[in-house]
Amino acid sequence: MSRIEHWTQWARTHHLLLTTAAHLLLFALSWLLAFGLAYNFKQFDVWFTSLFLPLLPVIVAIKMIVFAGMGLHRGSWRYVSVRDCIRVSWASWLSFVWIFAIYYVVANLSTVTQFVGLARVDFDPFGGRDFPDSVLVLDFAGTIALVCGARIVLRLYHEEVRTAPAAVAPRLLILGAGNAGENVVREILRMPMLQYTIVGFLDDDRTKWGAQIHGFEVLGAIDKVKAVCDEHSVDEILIAMPSATRKQIRRVVALCEGANVRFKTLPALADLIAGRAQVQQIRDVDINDLLGRAPVTLDADQIGQFLRERVIMVTGAGGSIGSEMCRQVARFGPRRLVLVEQAEQNLFEIDRELRGAHPAIDIVPCIADICDRRRMQQIFSREQPTAVFHAAAHKHVPMMELNPGEAIKNNVAGTRTVADVAAASGCEKFVMISTDKAVNPTSIMGASKRVAEMYIQALNERVATQFVTVRFGNVLGSSGSVIPIFKQQIARGGPVTVTHKDMVRYFMTIPEAAQLVLQAASMGDGGEIFVLDMGEPVKIVDLARDLITLSGFRPGEDIEIKFVGIRPGEKLYEELSIEGEDVSRTAHPKIGIWKKRPEPWEPLLAAIDDLLAAADHVSRGEARSRLKHLVPEFQLEASASSPSPASPAPAIAASSGETPIAAAQANA
Repeated sequence: MSRIEHWTQWARTHHLLLTTAAHLLLFALSWLLAFGLAYNFKQFDVWFTSLFLPLLPVIVAIKMIVFAGMGLHRGSWRYVSVRDCIRVSWASWLSFVWIFAIYYVVANLSTVTQFVGLARVDFDPFGGRDFPDSVLVLDFAGTIALVCGARIVLRLYHEEVRTAPAAVAPRLLILGAGNAGENVVREILRMPMLQYTIVGFLDDDRTKWGAQIHGFEVLGAIDKVKAVCDEHSVDEILIAMPSATRKQIRRVVALCEGANVRFKTLPALADLIAGRAQVQQIRDVDINDLLGRAPVTLDADQIGQFLRERVIMVTGAGGSIGSEMCRQVARFGPRRLVLVEQAEQNLFEIDRELRGAHPAIDIVPCIADICDRRRMQQIFSREQPTAVFHAAAHKHVPMMELNPGEAIKNNVAGTRTVADVAAASGCEKFVMISTDKAVNPTSIMGASKRVAEMYIQALNERVATQFVTVRFGNVLGSSGSVIPIFKQQIARGGPVTVTHKDMVRYFMTIPEAAQLVLQAASMGDGGEIFVLDMGEPVKIVDLARDLITLSGFRPGEDIEIKFVGIRPGEKLYEELSIEGEDVSRTAHPKIGIWKKRPEPWEPLLAAIDDLLAAADHVSRGEARSRLKHLVPEFQLEASASSPSPASPAPAIAASSGETPIAAAQANA
């Protein structure tokens, strides 16, 4: 440890002692300057020994008592603010009042004693010398000036003298010259360990153009961002607009495409203004900022009645959706939360997380295969869940095309097993989490999920348990989704692989999806297929460009985008909407109900039995053919049957004629 570091550490350890000593010195100096100014720094023999020195201990003691009483001796000088200076001024005023009161009593002691009825006391504390009254006022002003000045000097030293070398500091352009932008600059200036070279501001408010904030100019409108980045060699852009919408952030990113800069953003504006958030909380702009939507509004009372103090089971509890379902359910205080998961490590992680976050909830982790009927019966018999959220499924489209039998066994047989056991055990509600790929499916995965939907909807007509289905599209950041893959490819230097230039998908954040599932589940009475509003579709190639730009690279230059062709089972345009004649509205604006009557039970059951009997040895072609028999809207050739942008497909799947199952029932 160097000598400077040693003394710095010593100063931190003895901060209170040093602060007290500094205040004593400043109070004494203020008293000295007050006399010096009153006598024009002359006649020292008149005032120094007879007036200044005798009164010095009293004056300093009074100030120390007042300042200590207000806690000013503990304040950090390095982070002095206007509010601190106001408090110093107030403490100086109180000290002045006390000093003046004591001075008046002492100077007029004979009059005071006579007034209160005591014997007259002749006492001259100043030895016959006239005490200049102006000293008290000068001392009051000097105390404010010296104490505030010393603190400001120390702050300026840390901010202006002990700064990081400008050559290594990133060059920062701030978008937004409002309260948030000003707050950020102030924080940067006082924190050298997070030093930036600030280039200036951009703001769309014309009245701010040319103005300076802390010495940095507002250079113009946000539309000039790319030109300013090129002109000033900007390294990072800070979007200092905490209330900016997704559309506004996308506009900034689009304007900067090819500028080779990194993007930062801020916490909420209220946190910055209130001082709850500081510059070290500046974070990277991520894809959630571009695709995320307004927070979901939930009917907490309705969900609470559904979940509170009950036994809730989540299958697939270790997956992306399942684990978030567990987190959201735990917020509403169930009595017991049963986690069913086949992957041991995933179950361990979510179990540990929930136990730490919700120690009052009884967490029961169960390693189990949903296709294992005996194991599921054992768990249901022991735990007696009130409600089940069935998130366990094989969801990866190309992988299920290569392993069709596993898709059928897990998504159809597994769902059937859990649903049957739930009904037999007296479970009140069963919520199946489905997918937009079950709408006019082109993949084995999507068709298998549609068969599972058909089964539980038909089962709902025969048992007391309420079975509901909730469909939604892709979720941001889920395992196996496109965004983590793109990030890995960018980290490796590219190329970023996109299947087709016109590939379009809907996206939703995992928490939003889980919250809407809870809301739909609390609303359902059994037999419904709920459809979530996924917002606007996003082109995958635009998503790739945005991710490359956000990573500080130039699409097509630093990172190449390569089109590799549609994979087996994929289609260009997913179909999921809460608008259309096949969908009815609910009380929640983001949830609709697909109006579809359940299939006849016996023919459906027979067709599913045939499908499952062949699952272990079925080929891809045969699996698609068998699924087509159950799901007539299943499109066997995905690329040929994908709708075009000019002629979008129906919002929700609807077959034009009778299904084979319905026909079989009619013939019977």
